[in-house]
Amino acid sequence: MGDVAMTVPVLKAFTAQYPEVKLTVLTREFFTPFFRDLENVSVFPADLKGTHKGVLGLYKLTKELKKLNIDAIADLHNVLRTNILKCFFLGKPFVQIDKGRAEKKGLVSGKTFQQLKTTHERYADVFRKLGFLLDLANPKFPNRVALNSKLQDLVGEDTKKWIGMAPFAAHESKMYPLDLMEQVIETLSKTHKILLFGGGKKEVDILDAYQNKYENVINLAGKLTLDEELDVISNLDVMLSMDSGNAHMAAMLGVKVITIWGVTHPYAGFAPFNQPEDFALLSDREQFPLIPTSIYGNKYPEGYQDAAGSIAPERVVEKINLVL
Repeated sequence: MGDVAMTVPVLKAFTAQYPEVKLTVLTREFFTPFFRDLENVSVFPADLKGTHKGVLGLYKLTKELKKLNIDAIADLHNVLRTNILKCFFLGKPFVQIDKGRAEKKGLVSGKTFQQLKTTHERYADVFRKLGFLLDLANPKFPNRVALNSKLQDLVGEDTKKWIGMAPFAAHESKMYPLDLMEQVIETLSKTHKILLFGGGKKEVDILDAYQNKYENVINLAGKLTLDEELDVISNLDVMLSMDSGNAHMAAMLGVKVITIWGVTHPYAGFAPFNQPEDFALLSDREQFPLIPTSIYGNKYPEGYQDAAGSIAPERVVEKINLVL
């Protein structure tokens, strides 16, 4: 999800700089709402569990795509499926993202520790190689969405600042310990409105417990469509997220995003778009010198799973209040 959300600011810049070019985004149907604010962009949903499953399915997909009279393909993913599509599109310009695997391997192995090219710039490079000199500076973002009655009833009406919080990530090692997150929620809920985001029954239960325990805390997990979730996020004053998809969803809408980093690190290029460097709260590398232990947080030494706990709750609260 995060990778898909990160394409949006790049496509937004492209459509502004090349309004005469039509873009067709090939992605899972679930992600269609991400692209709702983009001019000259349509989504072609890939049914990867049905019609387009396997090599034969990808061949069918190719035949469907060729009916669109595509002039060139920008592969922003560069995985097995897109490499198979590349074979089927032989003869068409087909430029693939350079993921910088060697540089990233050097980063997680400890050979180097420096900022690598951002994923957003890597996406932009694909279009540049196709002849479109794309500039990601001075981005424009959509306006806040007027909430419908259902969403307004859920979040209520008052004059408090809205803080979104997404405490979960794909891997435990990327998460802020929940007992510390609860301290952050407890403190900030006294003066601000806290809107909680997540998914899955276990996460919903945890977030429900926070809602029941503290005033001004509303759990939205499991209650919204992706479209509705984006509507609410567009109205946030700030989002607090792990290194996860929620950070990129908020950033693509122009919301200020404070991120908490466990065993991963912004140097790998996955920081949310257009956010100041100091909006990333990093684990203590003196205490955990092997960070980043992996690019995606799925690999780490014993004792590193709670590295994010080296960030004091008071520091998180202070940063949010400063941003607000």
